Amino acid sequence: MKKSLLAVIGVAVLSLAFGGPAMAQKKTLAVVVKGLDNPFFTVLGNGCEKWNKENPNSEYTCLYTGPASSADEAGEVQIVEDLINKGVAGIAISPSNAPAMGKMLKAKAPKMPIITIDADLAASDRALRRTYLGTNNYDMGVLMAKHLKELNSKGGKVCMQLGNVAADNINARAAGFRDTISGKKGIARLAGEGGWTEIKGCPLFTNDQIDLANQQMQDTFTANPDLDAFILVGGWAQFGPQAYAQVTDQVMAKLKSKKLIIVAGDTLPPQLDALKAGRSHVQIGQRPFEMGYRAPTVLIDIINGKKPQDPLFTGLDECTPTNLDKCPAK
Repeated sequence: MKKSLLAVIGVAVLSLAFGGPAMAQKKTLAVVVKGLDNPFFTVLGNGCEKWNKENPNSEYTCLYTGPASSADEAGEVQIVEDLINKGVAGIAISPSNAPAMGKMLKAKAPKMPIITIDADLAASDRALRRTYLGTNNYDMGVLMAKHLKELNSKGGKVCMQLGNVAADNINARAAGFRDTISGKKGIARLAGEGGWTEIKGCPLFTNDQIDLANQQMQDTFTANPDLDAFILVGGWAQFGPQAYAQVTDQVMAKLKSKKLIIVAGDTLPPQLDALKAGRSHVQIGQRPFEMGYRAPTVLIDIINGKKPQDPLFTGLDECTPTNLDKCPAK
């Protein structure tokens, strides 16, 4: 597989991890995320770092890595392949392109335990990993729909903003949202079911890019002044708080009157600031720190012969203006 240029940072991290004499004495448990440019994964990496600090005498060390850009799906696959070739002790992967990651794992048949974290492999490839640790993504979509129905029981026009086309976790959220808002299973696209219709051009795919996510929102608001709801299935646009504020400035009157509802994923500090400022109505929070913190322990348990529960869900938080003071930033 040809190395992607955007994977250089991730490969450099691997070189450092295996190059020093101190690190060479420890066995590596790698946590590989979709991209180091995403603040959600920075929080996940902090969990990995805390595990290292709390286990200084362990024979293992937690290595947080990934491609420089979340858009570099091939780069992430290459990093995991490099880790397999180096013979690390275990790998936790958040696959950006689930089918591509599954194809590589089938070809390599790694001997070390593989788990998925945050995002899973495609259903047909899940025998390739021991367990999934992270959000119940379908339920996350269900909660988004539940809150939208509470805020707007009549229905209307909606646009969903998704991430990468082949990301299993994002597609599961979209399915949970559509099934719940429509009252029917397996709706590929809302066309009046449950009173809701997805507008032309939606869903939008951000490829996990913050600038693109904000531009998409701005263009959608401009072209669709009668839009009733915008669903950020992930928090990409809000990860750029200044740009997000500028985008939502143009619709603040509608947000305040609830003629336009914004429901978004994740509860990082700038996102709760947006909720507090009335720039969203609901934030459905995941627990990335817990994912990164628990991943090494799960891998060690597997190495020691324990069979993990599958899946291992980390829970969700429902944040609204009424419980904002009790809603933890993740």
